[in-house]
Amino acid sequence: MAKIIGLPKLSPTMEEGTLVAWIKKEGEKVEVDDLLAEVETDKATMEFRSFDRGVLLKILVAEGETLEPDVPVAIIGKAGEDVSGLIAEVEAGAASKPAPESASAPVSAPESESAPESESAPESAQVSAPAPASVRESAPTTEPGGRVLSSPLVRRLARERSIDLRTVQGSGPRGRIIKRDLDSYEEGAAISFSSSAERLPPRVVKASSMRRTIARRLTESMQTAPHYYLSIDVDIAPLSDARKGMNAELEAVGKRVSLNDLIIKAAAVALRRVPEVNASWMGKEIHYHQVVDISVAVAVEDGLMTPVVRDADRKGIAQISEEVRDLAERARDKKLQPEDMSNGTFSISNLGMFGIEAFTAVINPPEGAILAVGTIRHEPVVADGAVVPGRRMRFTLSCDHRLIDGATGAKFMAEFKRIAESPLSMLL
Repeated sequence: MAKIIGLPKLSPTMEEGTLVAWIKKEGEKVEVDDLLAEVETDKATMEFRSFDRGVLLKILVAEGETLEPDVPVAIIGKAGEDVSGLIAEVEAGAASKPAPESASAPVSAPESESAPESESAPESAQVSAPAPASVRESAPTTEPGGRVLSSPLVRRLARERSIDLRTVQGSGPRGRIIKRDLDSYEEGAAISFSSSAERLPPRVVKASSMRRTIARRLTESMQTAPHYYLSIDVDIAPLSDARKGMNAELEAVGKRVSLNDLIIKAAAVALRRVPEVNASWMGKEIHYHQVVDISVAVAVEDGLMTPVVRDADRKGIAQISEEVRDLAERARDKKLQPEDMSNGTFSISNLGMFGIEAFTAVINPPEGAILAVGTIRHEPVVADGAVVPGRRMRFTLSCDHRLIDGATGAKFMAEFKRIAESPLSMLL
């Protein structure tokens, strides 16, 4: 017997997901645990696998749609089975959900539904940009009571994009407005606006799940964690020279390490020696971690990801280098799993490759600190009473004052500087 398949919750923090691609097509046979589709969540692109056996009779959601968990996405059953009743059930279920007032009628609209909108709606209820002629020619189909035929997802997208659904022409069944209609409306409105206005309107892009998660978590961090910052200038020449020597040894096996790999190792050793910084604020408790798991900030197309190098204090620099390279590649390909990005104890963010000399980073909760790494500066320094060429680098530690006091943070930075300026001490 055919059944409706809903979008599963693919991670504990998933509030919605974007259906990136259907792997199975309509009419194809499906086995239990077969890959049905790929879904982008706030963390990564996840695999949506089947819990059922049968034939994919109907795909209910197009690629690119953003959905909440449990929203119907497909129908699976026996080959040739009639699914018209289930399709009607899905449409009826979507139509029966209450629409928010802002999506169905202007707040100050009069009670009479027969009065023309142009005469009854106040100026404040009109859209700021005129709808294109092709959109205004015919009104969308409405249900009894005046509600525009559309799904809850479309109504939510319309609210986010400040679109009055009554001005959009639907192309779905019975004039139902679908997501494609909103996209077409925005394109037409942008063209109409740019041709009549003196300046171009802003380019509006819906924030991705990842970007919204970054916004929520970092806003929460700045609002709840009392940040303070400690900066220190380090003679990076010894660490840089150590890297050069390591790469000479690794050249025979086709491997290389980066300066960032050595910085991760130095920070990990410093955390082992100053364990009070390797901690997290957990409500009424402070968790002092017995492992050193370093979250490494990686820039990706939609924002920022923080894959974790586990037990960084116990690993060799070559192993750290291989893991960081693998994690960064999978982050950019959106192939990281939730366990690759969770439960870090300390973060490092490096913007030196962009020429940034110094910056302050936002703490990644619930971690207690994050180390911001600047670029190498070539400048004259005084050594043994003489001015000589020097290589310096500035590091800034952002600390959560709820669990890391100033003296503790300063102790960590002093230890980190000592290790970076004497790399052999990492072996002690």
